[in-house]
Amino acid sequence: MTERPVLDPAPRGARLGSARQLSERVAAYLREAIMVGELPASEFVRMEHVAARLGVSATPVREALMILQGEGAVRWEPRRGFRVVPLSRRDVDDLFAVQAHVAGELAARAAAALSVAQLARLRAVQRELESAAEAGQLDRVGELNHEVHRTINRAADSPRLAAMLNLFVHYVPRTYYGQVAGWAEATTHDHAPVLDALAAGDPAAARDAMAEHIRHIGQLLVTHLERTGALPAGTASG
Repeated sequence: MTERPVLDPAPRGARLGSARQLSERVAAYLREAIMVGELPASEFVRMEHVAARLGVSATPVREALMILQGEGAVRWEPRRGFRVVPLSRRDVDDLFAVQAHVAGELAARAAAALSVAQLARLRAVQRELESAAEAGQLDRVGELNHEVHRTINRAADSPRLAAMLNLFVHYVPRTYYGQVAGWAEATTHDHAPVLDALAAGDPAAARDAMAEHIRHIGQLLVTHLERTGALPAGTASG
């Protein structure tokens, strides 16, 4: 019998607030619900249930589902509603292959641009990240990991390329990684060769180290999704 985690059952209306990006926040919630199997593959999403759980109206839920339809995560069926599209191993592999390529290129560009002060700050953040990981503070690890990657991506001075990367990163909500076995350890371990390459000003090494890091995270995610039953073991294509 597969383990199927569930999301926080508490109403999230207050957490989501009344920001203009409400539909995007609901979309992030739904992405995570699909990833953990709370919204199982091939089942219909009950908009009224989602709206009640999040404490929002039906409008942002409908808009969020339209966003997910554009991403291929759900499919609209006339007179029936939005159905969750089954996730495949190839889907996840493709997502992280592209992410690894783009993140690697940004790291290569950052290697020629990071200042001494920025490198020192990255090292300090990484040390704090490692301490948080040892203490089991996974939320803090996620925040610090985001800061490391954001600093590198901004240093690349390639805003359009960084924006493309963000599109792929959004497919897997940042808060979800804390549930993936081995993620915190990989984050503390894999960053070392990236930071060393950046400090050496070696674009090729930075590209390779970052790409390998992203591919490693993708492999951990596949294992996690298979274990929880969100991704059928051995699937190849959608």
